[in-house]
This record gives sequence, C-alpha cells and structure tokens, in this order.
Amino acid sequence: MPATKLNLIAGNWTAGDSEIENRNPSDLSDLIGLFAQASADQLDATLDRAAAAQVEWAAYGPERKQAVLMNIGNELMARSEELGTLLSREEGKPVAEGKGEVFRAGQFFTYYAAECLRQIGENADSVRAGVEVDVRREPVGVVAIVSPWNFPTATASWKIAPALCYGNAVVWKPANLTPASAVALSEIIAKQDIPKGLMSLVMGSGRAVGQRLVESPKVNAISFTGSVPVGKGIAMAAIQNLTKVQMEMGSKNALVVVDDADLELAVTLALAGAFGGTGQKCTASSRLIVHAAVHDAFVEKLVAGTKALKVGHALEPGTQIGPVVSEQQLNDNLGYVEIGQAAGAELACGGQRLNMSTEGYYMSPGVFLNTTNDMRINREEMFAPLAAVIKVDSYAEALATVNDTNFGLTSGIVTTSLARASHFRRNAKTGVVTVNLPTAGTDYHVPFGGRGDSSYGPREQGKAAAEFYTTVKTAYISAGTPQ
Repeated sequence: MPATKLNLIAGNWTAGDSEIENRNPSDLSDLIGLFAQASADQLDATLDRAAAAQVEWAAYGPERKQAVLMNIGNELMARSEELGTLLSREEGKPVAEGKGEVFRAGQFFTYYAAECLRQIGENADSVRAGVEVDVRREPVGVVAIVSPWNFPTATASWKIAPALCYGNAVVWKPANLTPASAVALSEIIAKQDIPKGLMSLVMGSGRAVGQRLVESPKVNAISFTGSVPVGKGIAMAAIQNLTKVQMEMGSKNALVVVDDADLELAVTLALAGAFGGTGQKCTASSRLIVHAAVHDAFVEKLVAGTKALKVGHALEPGTQIGPVVSEQQLNDNLGYVEIGQAAGAELACGGQRLNMSTEGYYMSPGVFLNTTNDMRINREEMFAPLAAVIKVDSYAEALATVNDTNFGLTSGIVTTSLARASHFRRNAKTGVVTVNLPTAGTDYHVPFGGRGDSSYGPREQGKAAAEFYTTVKTAYISAGTPQ
C-alpha cells in the first residue's frame, strides 16, 4: 500500500485520525493514494498558529511577498504536465484540460504576485482645515477556504493567491474527492519563504472538519465554492461570529441561439459549453434556448456533434469526455435522465452508462428535446454531460427564458446582430455574459461571480478580490501649524 499523504497542520505534515482511499474514476483498480483526515483538535491547533503566522506575513515587504507568489506560479506552470496528469487521474477530466487547469492556476499566482506591488492607497483633504486623510487596505486575517472537486487546483488557486497577496493566512479544506491535487499545491506553497503555519491543509469531511472550520470564531473570512444548500449552511454558521463570507454556488446557465446565428458556430459553442469538463462546470450551458426558425437545423447538427464526441479514459489521447467524478455523481446524473423523460422530454441521444475497457464512471453525453423551462432538468443544476433544448418564438421570449431562473452566473448569445448582442449584454441577469463565445471559460484578471442563488458576497478574481481579502482603514492626520 502507498504511504499516507498527510495534512499540513500548524506548519508540520501530520497524520490524522483516519484516512481515505483516492481512486481513479477512469479506472477503479488504480489506487492513487491514501489521504489523512484531520481531526477537530488539529483544526483548532492550526487556526491558532495561522493567526500568529498572519501577523508575521503581513509585515513582509511587498517584494518579498511578490517573490513568494511568483515562485509558486512559475512552479505550477513548469510542472503543469505532471500535475495536470495527476489532476485528470483523480478527477476524470481529459488530460489536456487537466494540464491547462494547472497552468492557469500558475497564472493566478503570477497575476497576484504583480498585485503585491500595486497595493496603493488613497489620500484626500479633510473637510477640516489642516487635516489630511489616508485610506488603505489591510489584511482581513485568517481566511478559511473551502473548495470543490471540479476544478481542484484552479478554484483553490484563485482563492489562495489573493489571500496571500493581501497579507492573510490560509486554512484550506479541499474536496475529499480530489485530495492529491490539494497535497501537491500545498507542498509547493509550504516550501516557500513564508512563516510556519501561514498555509494549512485540513483534509476531511464537510460534516466534521468543514463545519467546525466555518463555525470557528478564529476565522475572519470564509471563501466557499460549492452547492447552494451547503453555501446557505455556511452563511448561517458564519453570521453567528459575524464572519465575512464570499460564496460561489449553483448555476443554470443558458446559451441563446437566435434566428440570425451562424449555426456552425452555435453548435461548436453549445458542445463546448455543455459538455466540456464532462458538464461538471459551474459555467456549463445546460439550457440551450433556440429560436424556432433555426431549431430543427440546429438540433440536427447538435445531436450529430454530441454523438461524435469521444468518451474515454481521461489519460488516453483523443478523449473529449472523461468519466464523471464518482459513483454518486453518476447515479445522480442517470437520475436526471429519468426525471427528464418522466416529465415528457425526449432524449435524442446519450444519457446512458457506458462499459469501457476499464471499470469507471462513464456515461454518454445526452441531449433532451421538447423541453420547457419549468421542467426540473431546466430548473436544477445537474452537473452532468446533459443539455436541454428549449424552443422559443422570438428574441424577447429567449431573453425572458434566460432570466427565468433562481440562478444568475453566466449566459450567452449567438448572433450576428450588434443590436441584439448589445441588448442581451445589458439585460441578461447574470454576472457573466458572453457573445459568440461559450458560457464556460473566463479570464483570471477580471471579476467573476453571479447573481441570485449563484453567488453571495464580493466578486472573485482580478482587482475585485481585494474587496473580500482586505478591510479598509481610514486615518485622519493633523499636521499642526509649521513654526
């Protein structure tokens, strides 16, 4: 049996009370490793050390911080093939996507390395004579980060990098489905020139370690990405201590195809948005809202394109769709297939479990036709390689359908009309809008977040991250009268 990978507790790699197996969803016979599960006592110890380490780190000069983040980012990019392969092996996304994710994670760190040198405050004259005002941002303190399995390195990085950039300590609880990527990233961070205990890794269950972490009065801020029910539970726990929260949760994104759209482009965007990452993206376009005038032609091309997608082992060349992450996820996905059909939707292709040369959690990508926006498959986030087509009779109906949801993360439109593109960009009630691009795929240097049940709290990424990871201090200074 392989040696157990440990947690990073108060600056030391430490065994836990128990351990879990991590197996490859592409090949269940492939044991990736054993991973320690942190205890409640260990969590308390690492939080105490994190608070002391944060004070030390905040006193580092900006160039010293910049060097640390740059080193982390450069190593991630240099090792993107190695670590991307590991990521795909444990999470199931095609290896090209895994390598790209790790490289992008490195870019988050190099971006925030530069931001270390751009933390410039503001000043103003007071309304009182002889008084000057200085406004600057200071670290919020100890930040708890709870990250998901679907982007185990990138999502964690776009939280950890700004947290460190702005002078905070990090206590990170990753998803238990992807612990190998968490250990790899933590190892890179821990070996840098940082105070002992500034970075903590506490692997464990959400009910045990996660709940205690978000309830702790020793935590100053919580950044969470995951489901709506868990997010609401975190918010309820956080308010007891008035802990600052930032949450990215569910979505039900739509791609609109209007009657003037380039259909070849529209199908390409729909396939990429709906099925990239096996549909396990918060930005996936699981609702395809199509104008009646082009509906039949679009559907014909979409179904053909979906059937042509290659499902296979995440590490095999040419694989376009890997397995889903776990048996539970697969069962949930197949359950949505039944739910859709029971409601009257036509399953035009896919939506079935597949038997491959290795035992894994494989399913064929599926397309639902003849759906309405009130069906559960169009109301709930499926997180599956499943897309539902909704036929509409006008642009106005399409826009209304986009906005008829409790979520509001991303939306997109395929059109050759500047007027429609501009109107959609202004009136789609989502935090991210795309025009002639997939709904999935965002940049690291600009804000990311949604509306409704999709997001709560300040935006992530880019300069907007400073709003969450810092607190504002306003100072008044009387210079007196010169003699």
